[in-house]
Amino acid sequence: MATLILSFLLLLLATKLPESLAGHCTTTTATKSFEKCISLPTQQASIAWTYHPHNATLDLCFFGTFISPSGWVGWGINPDSPAQMTGSRVLIAFPDPNSGQLILLPYVLDSSVKLQKGPLLSRPLDLVRLSSSSASLYGGKMATIRNGASVQIYASVKLSSNNTKIHHVWNRGLYVQGYSPTIHPTTSTDLSSFSTFDVTSGIQILSQPLISHTTTKFFLTSARFDLTLFLSIGFATVNQNSGSRALKVTHGVVNAISWGFLLPAGAVTARYLRQMQSIGPTWFYIHAAIQLTGFLLGTIGFSIGIVLGHNSPGVTYGLHRSLGIATFTAAALQTLALLFRPKTTNKFRRYWKSYHHFVGYACVVMGVVNVFQGFEVLREGRSYAKLGYCLCLSTLVGVCVAMEVNSWVVFCRKAKEEKMKRDGLTGVDRCSGSHS
Repeated sequence: MATLILSFLLLLLATKLPESLAGHCTTTTATKSFEKCISLPTQQASIAWTYHPHNATLDLCFFGTFISPSGWVGWGINPDSPAQMTGSRVLIAFPDPNSGQLILLPYVLDSSVKLQKGPLLSRPLDLVRLSSSSASLYGGKMATIRNGASVQIYASVKLSSNNTKIHHVWNRGLYVQGYSPTIHPTTSTDLSSFSTFDVTSGIQILSQPLISHTTTKFFLTSARFDLTLFLSIGFATVNQNSGSRALKVTHGVVNAISWGFLLPAGAVTARYLRQMQSIGPTWFYIHAAIQLTGFLLGTIGFSIGIVLGHNSPGVTYGLHRSLGIATFTAAALQTLALLFRPKTTNKFRRYWKSYHHFVGYACVVMGVVNVFQGFEVLREGRSYAKLGYCLCLSTLVGVCVAMEVNSWVVFCRKAKEEKMKRDGLTGVDRCSGSHS
């Protein structure tokens, strides 16, 4: 029942994760206010705008975040077709390599870039009538470009009087070489950063391409690489993007149940149930069943984590990844140790028990710590899912405390009974510490 309750509470991630991946829009900035805003479906981004129908002018502000102190954030319009980066005219903000100050430069992502063997170079925009543009960091002049820093890209665009739908794209990368943005991460989320919205109604359309595999690559590296603009997108559709989110939720839920709850519960059963002589060796089978179930579920969660890491070459969570590998390795060693478990009469039995206890408790501690790291990675540090997990873990700790107190009471009672049986022999009362 505890596992079922934990599963239910952790499944709240499914409702919270889409909100964490999308930005919370606002119509007010430090220098300007806008009429409408929408949250974009990826990268915690959003956009605010004011449309002037009398002259078909669109004043807007894109809100994005850096993922590296030396990275870039870009936003642009595709005047030709939706759901692709090809043909987009973009504005990219990044730190000036000479002064370190934030700068904003225009780039044209046309098909000719595919044939070039050099870095992506800035050039004036065509097909998009840009009246003005600028960029600033959230926090004013005292703000610095760092991982997680918020940036605002302002633009004033002249639209066609009979067209109020904007096909726009946005993305972010880790590095800029000179004044050339390098390739962005290639997760399904990053490769799906495009949509269409109506400037008059504010309705957002998550564009879906005609085919699910489109050749695309965005913002390219240096002359060491073949400068092609578009990478293959296998998850560009909305359904695939939702699948990626569901995969992250599944990874979090399975690992929280296995490493974060079942393995500690299995350790608790081994410590306290074996003291109950009435159940005999049944405690061992309960312990083994819980631990084996936890390890199998944990293996599934670990495999999903490998897939997520493979799909996110530009994003690395070092501590979470290292703890995950260490926990899985320790659990695998524990499972293999059962095959070499000496008999109780074997002289090496005590060494095996010491090894089994040390590796087991280390695995439990690393697993629980990594679950909390996972909440931070998913940006669910203050979510109901984390609260539910903490309640379940606290309940397990409370059970341990109660069982430990009960074990001590039983030990003291037996010690007193043995002392009374000795009847006149001197000894030590282990509970009170007094001599008789």
